[in-house]
Amino acid sequence: MGTVTPYDTANGRRYRVRYRKPDQHQTERRGFRTKREAELYLASVEVSKARGEFIDAVSARERIAALGSAWLTQQAHLKPSSLYVLKSTWRLWVEPRWGTTSVSDIRHSDVRAWVTEMSEQRGATTVIRAYGILAAILDVAVRDRRIPANPARGVKMPRKRQRPHTYLSHDQVSDLAQAAGDLGPLVLVLAYCGLRWGEASGLRVGDVDFERRRLHVRQNAVLVGSELIVGTPKTHKQRSVPFPRSLQPAIARACRGKRAEDLLFPGPDGDFLRRVHGPGKGWFWNAVVAAGLPALSLHDLRHTAASLAVRSGANVKAVQRMLGHASAAMTLDVYADLFDDDLDQVADRLDVELARTNVGKMWANADPDGVSQHAEQDADQPKHQTARQRRAWDSNPRSIAAYRFSRPGPSAARTALQAADDTRPGATPAVSRARASGTRPGP
Repeated sequence: MGTVTPYDTANGRRYRVRYRKPDQHQTERRGFRTKREAELYLASVEVSKARGEFIDAVSARERIAALGSAWLTQQAHLKPSSLYVLKSTWRLWVEPRWGTTSVSDIRHSDVRAWVTEMSEQRGATTVIRAYGILAAILDVAVRDRRIPANPARGVKMPRKRQRPHTYLSHDQVSDLAQAAGDLGPLVLVLAYCGLRWGEASGLRVGDVDFERRRLHVRQNAVLVGSELIVGTPKTHKQRSVPFPRSLQPAIARACRGKRAEDLLFPGPDGDFLRRVHGPGKGWFWNAVVAAGLPALSLHDLRHTAASLAVRSGANVKAVQRMLGHASAAMTLDVYADLFDDDLDQVADRLDVELARTNVGKMWANADPDGVSQHAEQDADQPKHQTARQRRAWDSNPRSIAAYRFSRPGPSAARTALQAADDTRPGATPAVSRARASGTRPGP
């Protein structure tokens, strides 16, 4: 327990509260006008310590700049390219706005206004990434008991607008490969194997298995800023990707005269082939223009590989393994438009099975208005029924009457129900007519 002691000031007597924090360091708070106020504060401190909810006032004054720098240094599990993007977003959008703000001074309304302001200047991807960095820093502050709750959580984010995918046909891929000249085999590998650019540029001669027609993806060469970083593939998992038999001669020519450790598609200087961004730049843009194709990027060849694989009959799991996605769900999310035809096939197959049933046969004989052709038959004399339907009629005339009129109009339904009611013991014509018309019988 802490203590409450008085002390004198020029403005009169005040009270001081001394207590120990959960780490056993002693601290105090001064300036209480009455002893009761001081005792209530001390009681609240002891209760918060017992519940594990104690917030250190000194820790709550820590600025976001210090917490953000510490958070970034703890993201060592990320690949260099991902970490580079986070550092850039922190430097350009998060630190200028929140760097000098104490963690305890951040309000939910302030974060919401910041997100709205950013949304007017940048795309949804940048806004979501910047918000995610701030929210993650505040999550750590909550766990460290600097603040009781994360004020950034619950802010609505702008929606991403996915750019429509560009899919090339087999003939368009062939024209593009011919226009690429010596790099034509690389275009074919990208369009038929679905490798990422860094994975294709990182292929070595020893990664090609001609006997099984496989490319072993073991490394990834990515340009991070101005530095080329060579590491593991994006998901940190190596994979084996098949290539069509028709590509074997082109890949064999790319391997000719090279050692196993040499790059399969080297740059002009013999090092990794670098990706050139922007329209009007580089060998790929020149090949696209020469082939007469619409503007597209190297990554569109990866989309093309998924499209051609689906058209050839590949299932979702096979496409996922080829592309190196973390899960089949991710493949469906990215390429959901490629599987629209599957829904039509499902409906057609269900229709075949439904047509074999009694209900399907009955509906198949319905007239354009949706009323069965047998609706004009008397409800108490059903025809063309199975033995099971006749037994149902004997035991429950209302159910069989409703069954025979698959989609009756109002008048047909009332006639059917009236016929069923007439067969009930004790039924009178007045009662039956009243039930059919929806009114009560007279006295």
